[in-house]
Amino acid sequence: MAVILGMKDTLDEDAARFDPAPLSTPLFLNSIPKGGTHLIRNILRMFVPVGQHYGREFVQIPNLAQHRHLFDPARPMMSCGHLLFSDSGVHALGAARHIVLARDPHSWVLARARFYLSDEFQQANLAHLKSGAIPADELINMMIFGIHERTPTLEDMYTHNVVAWMGTRAVLYRYEDIVAAVEDLNSKASEVFFLRLLADCGLEAVPADWRERVRVGADKRQSRTARQNLNVSSAVVLPDEISEAQKKLIEFHAPGLRALLGYA
Repeated sequence: MAVILGMKDTLDEDAARFDPAPLSTPLFLNSIPKGGTHLIRNILRMFVPVGQHYGREFVQIPNLAQHRHLFDPARPMMSCGHLLFSDSGVHALGAARHIVLARDPHSWVLARARFYLSDEFQQANLAHLKSGAIPADELINMMIFGIHERTPTLEDMYTHNVVAWMGTRAVLYRYEDIVAAVEDLNSKASEVFFLRLLADCGLEAVPADWRERVRVGADKRQSRTARQNLNVSSAVVLPDEISEAQKKLIEFHAPGLRALLGYA
């Protein structure tokens, strides 16, 4: 089992300062691991009362049974996780608002590799990855094709965490679009984007200070798993971008995936 460590943020205090209106419908933020979960969650925390935000752990298939109460319409909560598409997951979500977050596979493999190399990720049978014994290119390929009997493949993760939810009542968002809207927060395009996101989350009473709320929630210094907040092993130096050969490997491994998600 993996143990995920990291800093504790102070965003609950910020959310209380903004005095958000109560959530009227359960809201579930679902994503592929390393897909920007903390970014979208931290932004939306500024629009949901602290008492309605469940942040103790991520909801997944192994712990779904003990978290089904989070989707009770009589007690609306906002929660997040990496919930695979399954009969039990669909049934549990019921009438909850459901956001699915995707990320470009080209950057996702690097984010996944970087996390595995960090002190914040602890898993005994993967600890050797941090030693430097496995070069960067080989490590990146492992992020694409998986590690036999230890980590799933890229295709498997995208299929069950993202693609299988498409065409359902779940609403698909992309990590890169959120980043772009945050970076251009004063633009009309950003306003349209965030008002649509808030509406899709059931938060249609948009407060006048929505830009400030987004700005506070998106602060990378408050993100537990943002790149700059990870203590990454210096034994392996990852590139800023994967190679052309690795881009072709992703297309070979999961043909049409990037096009389906709107990246090609």
